[in-house]
Amino acid sequence: MWYFTWILGVLLACSLGIINVLRLEAQEALASENTVKDPLTQLLARESVLERLQEKVDNSKRNEMPFSLVYISLTDFKIKHHLEPHEMDTTLLRVVESIKHDIRLGLDIAARVGEEDFLLAIPGIPLDRAEIIANRIKRNVFVNVMTPSKIAVSVGIGYVEYSSHTDAIAEEVAMGMSEVEALLSIAIGKCFESTMA
Repeated sequence: MWYFTWILGVLLACSLGIINVLRLEAQEALASENTVKDPLTQLLARESVLERLQEKVDNSKRNEMPFSLVYISLTDFKIKHHLEPHEMDTTLLRVVESIKHDIRLGLDIAARVGEEDFLLAIPGIPLDRAEIIANRIKRNVFVNVMTPSKIAVSVGIGYVEYSSHTDAIAEEVAMGMSEVEALLSIAIGKCFESTMA
């Protein structure tokens, strides 16, 4: 009987540890509300997101918690479909609304990192769950988002977990990149691989 009590105690302690880590993540998110935001989407701008990603990588190392990135790209959508600037802006806002359904407020980081590129940083989520989220985002955008001229929007998606690519990251760091830049580079590469497939 004491064995089951001990197991329950260990499980409770683990659960409280995870809750504490997620609470700290939420506090960090609230503390950095004064960051630069993209004027169109009101997501974090590229300048602000790199610093926040470094915080998440540090937390992942310190707490041994998974940390994943999902990179989302429309890949020259404006040029391919000859969209006017106002049509592209409307389309991007629709894509952002679709992405927001998969964002945990106060925990996840969403950013616009290029004219047609977005990044979702998801602390506490391992690679297999990041893949599920990425595929759901891709499907939701394709099914639910159209340009004002009724062109369906498709996106390329790349996802990566920090802890599962430490060797590749170490190689990039040895060549002068930061850990965050290396992780972002891997996610971008996977995104563009998905658009070629």
